[in-house]
Amino acid sequence: MIVDLPDTTTSKISKALVRIREDGGAVALGRVLTLVIATTLGQEEEAIEAANDASREHPMRVIVISTAAQDATPTGVEGRLDAQIRVGGDAGASDVIVLRAYGDTASDEEGLVTGLLLPDAPVVAWWPGTAPEVASKSPLGRIATRRITDASTQSDPHEALRHLAATYAPGDTDFAWTRLTLWRAQLAAVLDQPPFEPITAVEVAGAADSPSTVLLAAWLRLQLKVPVQHDLTRSTGSTGIHGVRLSRESGVIELEREIPNVATLVQPNQPTHDLSLPRRNLRDCLAEELRRLDPDVLYGEVITSGLDQLEDDEQGAGHTV
Repeated sequence: MIVDLPDTTTSKISKALVRIREDGGAVALGRVLTLVIATTLGQEEEAIEAANDASREHPMRVIVISTAAQDATPTGVEGRLDAQIRVGGDAGASDVIVLRAYGDTASDEEGLVTGLLLPDAPVVAWWPGTAPEVASKSPLGRIATRRITDASTQSDPHEALRHLAATYAPGDTDFAWTRLTLWRAQLAAVLDQPPFEPITAVEVAGAADSPSTVLLAAWLRLQLKVPVQHDLTRSTGSTGIHGVRLSRESGVIELEREIPNVATLVQPNQPTHDLSLPRRNLRDCLAEELRRLDPDVLYGEVITSGLDQLEDDEQGAGHTV
């Protein structure tokens, strides 16, 4: 069911939600959180689709605030709010409220969502595109327990990582980190097998536009406490992370993904294995981040301390990436 509410207010939207629930029972209770998605006009649907899929694991209310890009919003324009309520089959296991704000109305994001938040439920804010200057101090970030950004969608992904490190606050996270989960799990599983020898050198390679490659290098630097070389110039025809080489006394461990979704694991004195290692989609990343509503302490350590150590190694080696 989709209900359109042109030129409306948050009060009218709240009343419409109550009416839909009373008339048809389409809006189920038992939501565990409110997900607020901040995006630009015309770019809502991909994020909504990911939220609908994730809602089957995390029943929630989804509030989408869609505004014009900052450089396309003239000041002093008369405010207007158009809304759309999606429930039932059009909203997965959630209820979706799409707020399209124009003019001066778009400047009060916190005011637009406050009256629509689920009572006594955590709030998660997600910026699928351009992130605010400081997520934790933004209008939506101030009311959220978790704040999700995506460095890969920024104009300069690697500069975005540095900015995230400088402005980090507990509760922040980024999909560049979430996309590493399968890589981190596979590498940890390899190192949990004998021989239990210390790692002496690490090399990480990936595409030039891959912030996840940098975060993987920072994580390995932090956990293994050895200098990590990361090469962002290799080209294998794919984006994202390309591979990791771990050196130790008995030989080199290589985990390479040269074709999409499949990685090859090479270890000394063992058969070569092909492993499923797909690039994670928005739904998978969002569902994982919604599984925890407390701060991700490890991400905080990697984005701050791990990146610093990685840059110190680069400076000590006399080069930068």
